[in-house]
Amino acid sequence: METHNAGLKKGVSLLDIVSIGLGTAVGVSIFSVVAPTAALAGPGMMIAMAASTGPMIVVAIVYAFLGSAAPVSGASYEWSRRFIHPFVGFFISWLRIAGSTAAMVVLTMVLVSYLAMVFPVPLKPAMFVIFTIVFIANLLGVSVAAKGQSAMLIVLLLTCAVFVVICAPDVDFDNYTPVLSKGWPGVIAALPLMITLFLGIESATEVGGEIRNPGRNIPLGILICVVLTAIVYFAVAATALGVLGEERLAASSAPLLDAAVAAAGGIGKPLIIASAFVAIGSSINATFMVFTRFLYAMGRTGVLPRAFGSVHKRFHTPHVGCFVAYAMCCAGLLLPSNLVFLFLAVNIPTLLKYGATSLAAIFMLKKEPALYEQASFRPGRKLIVALAIIGIISAFGIIWMGLSADWRPYTVIAGWAVLGVVYYVVRKRKRETKPA
Repeated sequence: METHNAGLKKGVSLLDIVSIGLGTAVGVSIFSVVAPTAALAGPGMMIAMAASTGPMIVVAIVYAFLGSAAPVSGASYEWSRRFIHPFVGFFISWLRIAGSTAAMVVLTMVLVSYLAMVFPVPLKPAMFVIFTIVFIANLLGVSVAAKGQSAMLIVLLLTCAVFVVICAPDVDFDNYTPVLSKGWPGVIAALPLMITLFLGIESATEVGGEIRNPGRNIPLGILICVVLTAIVYFAVAATALGVLGEERLAASSAPLLDAAVAAAGGIGKPLIIASAFVAIGSSINATFMVFTRFLYAMGRTGVLPRAFGSVHKRFHTPHVGCFVAYAMCCAGLLLPSNLVFLFLAVNIPTLLKYGATSLAAIFMLKKEPALYEQASFRPGRKLIVALAIIGIISAFGIIWMGLSADWRPYTVIAGWAVLGVVYYVVRKRKRETKPA
C-alpha cells in the first residue's frame, strides 16, 4: 500500500489527527440535535446519548486497527478495494462523492445562518466564499489545512468549556427528573438521531499516508477523539437540559443559544455564535480534506482518470482532487436547502462506508494475516471479527431507520449509484480493450 502514498508529504501530527476527527464529529449536530431528542426522550436523551457511543466505539476500534495495520490516504476506498473487491471500493467512494458534496453544502449553509445572526449575508454567495477559502487552504498543503484545524479545535474546546461554566449556576437539577418522562420508547426513538453526533470520528485515517508514525498515532488519535467527543457532547447537552428543562429545550430552534442567553444574558449570544462558527468551520475543513483524499486514491488506481491521483510538485497535495472537490461543492449550491434531505444524503454513504470498512477488516485477517502481525494496535482476531459484524449490522440497521424520515434522498443516492455502476462498467471495458 505504500505506493499509494507516493509524493504525499507526511506532515500530519497526533494533534492534527485529533483535530481532524474531533472537527468532523463536533460540527452542526450538537447545535441542532439536542432539541428534537429532548422532544422524543425528555431527560432520557442522556441515556440515548450514552447508548449511541456503542456503535461509535465499535467503528473506532475497527478503524484504529486498520489504520495501524495499513495506513494509506483514501483509506476507506483502499481498504475496500484491496481486501474485498475493486468494485466495492469504487462503489462506496462513488456514493461518497455525492455524500461529501451534500455534507459540504449543509455544513456551510448552517454556518452562514449563524453568521447572519451577527450581520446580514447573502446565503449562496457567502457559501461560495467559504468553499473558496477551504479550497485554497487544502491546496496549499495538508499541514496548512491541519494546522488551521488544530487552531479551531483549541477555540472550540475553550468556548464549550466557557459555555458549561457560565451556565452551571443556572442549572436546575429538577430538570433531570423524571429521567424516563417519555418512557423507553422515547429513548429508543432518539437513538438514531444521537448516533449522527459521532459520524466522522475516524476521519483522520483518510489521510493515513500523510501521518507521521501512523502505526502509533492513528489508534492513539482515535482514542483521544472518542474521549474528547463524548466529554464535549455530554457536558454541553446536560448543561442545556439543566438550564432550559425538557419543554423549553424541545421547543427551541437554537437550544444552545437559548441556554447561553438564559444563563449569561448579553454575552451568551456571541459566545454560542463563535462556538458554532468554529465547530462548523472545522467540520467543513475536515470534510473537504477527506473528500480530496478518496478522489486521489481512486485516481491512483485508475477507476477515475489518472490525473485525479497526481500530486502537486510544490505543495505535495492532490491538487486535481482539490479542484474537483471544489467544483462539486460549487455545483452543490444548486441542491435543495432542506436539512433533513441533506443530512440523510450524507448519512447513507457514510454508513455504507462503515459497513464496508468493517467487512474489509474481516477479509484482511483472512487474505493478508501478515498485516495483523505488523500492526501496533491489534486486538484479538475474534474480537475484531465480532466488532466488524456488529458494525455491519448497525450500519444497515440505521440506514433502514432513516427511511421513515424522508425517502427522497434514498432515490437520489440510488440514481447516483446506477450512474456509477454504468461508468465503472464502461471504463473497465475500455481499459480491457485498450492495446497494451
